[in-house]
Amino acid sequence: MRRRLRAWILLGAGLLAAGAGPAYGADMPSAGAAGSARYTVQDLGTLGGSRSRATAIEGNTVVGSSWTSGDAAEHAFAYDVRRHTMTDLGTLGGSSQAIDTEGDYVVGQSDLSADGPAHGFAYSLRTRRLVDIGTLGGSDSRVAGLSGDTVVGTSSLPGDAVTHAFAYSLRTRIMTDLGSLAGPSGVSTAAAVSGAVVVGSSSLPDAPSTTTHGFAYDLRTRRTTDLGTLGGNSSTANAISGSTVVGRSRTTANGLSGYAYDLRTRVRTDLGSRFLTAQLISGSTVVGGDGLLASSFDLTTHASAVIGSGRGVTEVKQISGNVMVGDNFAPNSFAFAARVDNGDFTYLPSLGGLNSYAEQVNSRGVVAGSAALAAPDPSTANGPFHAVVWVPHAVA
Repeated sequence: MRRRLRAWILLGAGLLAAGAGPAYGADMPSAGAAGSARYTVQDLGTLGGSRSRATAIEGNTVVGSSWTSGDAAEHAFAYDVRRHTMTDLGTLGGSSQAIDTEGDYVVGQSDLSADGPAHGFAYSLRTRRLVDIGTLGGSDSRVAGLSGDTVVGTSSLPGDAVTHAFAYSLRTRIMTDLGSLAGPSGVSTAAAVSGAVVVGSSSLPDAPSTTTHGFAYDLRTRRTTDLGTLGGNSSTANAISGSTVVGRSRTTANGLSGYAYDLRTRVRTDLGSRFLTAQLISGSTVVGGDGLLASSFDLTTHASAVIGSGRGVTEVKQISGNVMVGDNFAPNSFAFAARVDNGDFTYLPSLGGLNSYAEQVNSRGVVAGSAALAAPDPSTANGPFHAVVWVPHAVA
């Protein structure tokens, strides 16, 4: 969510760097540059306003948010790739943003009013109903992800002084407080969910709230596992695939390192200092970055590889199977798709402007994100950004 918010601020500005335009044209890679794969970009349009963005894709459904007519408000949307239709999901009173989608559901959050708090929501694509999932007694809740019929996120407790991770069942409409490693008065946040396991970070007993450990909560057994550290005093958990959790930890020497922890075998793998940011996992492949370069790590062979050319700053947003998508800042932002198995790295085309952002990829290799329209005048690099999908030529 922090990365998406940063990108949306840049999108709204219409430029990544002041004074862009022809001066940056030489930095723009050609569509498909550096890779053998070829993609076609498709503009998903808007809900009547000037700009939109896509945040997630699953199957034939793309979700995100768009400005409405006259740029009066920001509303969550769902776009059907087969029917080429965009549906306004509405709001709980203020603006709304969709975060994730799976099956018939879209989840996200919405402000209750123009100046009010935000609540998580769930929207059924089958019944076309928007449901306020509520809070743990406080005024605010935020959604982090969705798996099956389980929505996870973070909510304030009564009095709004403490926040806890939660799991919300779309089937029973019950929100469960996942607590914290420090007990009821501690603080916890949820980062991701896979099946019945939620992962996130929690404060510790008799420690400052900024000192955290990654945790895993099993919704079936209602047991919390403290994921520990690589010898230091603090860790976080960012993502999970199967029984493997990935995150970041302080080391014995008080350095920082990425890690992977197998909940089944309790084996912890030190990924090193190249995996300090945005740790993600799919199967046995972990990806992450050091603030400059992005790398992959195979938990089976322990082989590691740099993603892309190493030019500029590379950030992976998602990995699904062998396909990774993200952005390369060199110095402008260019969306890319890359493969773990053969190292293929492909820049994705924009809509006539300079910049683009990739967010997620579905099982067929279709990538969702945002791209700039052509600039309205030669003094700027970009027109408004629209939600897009990039379709591999073999799928088109």
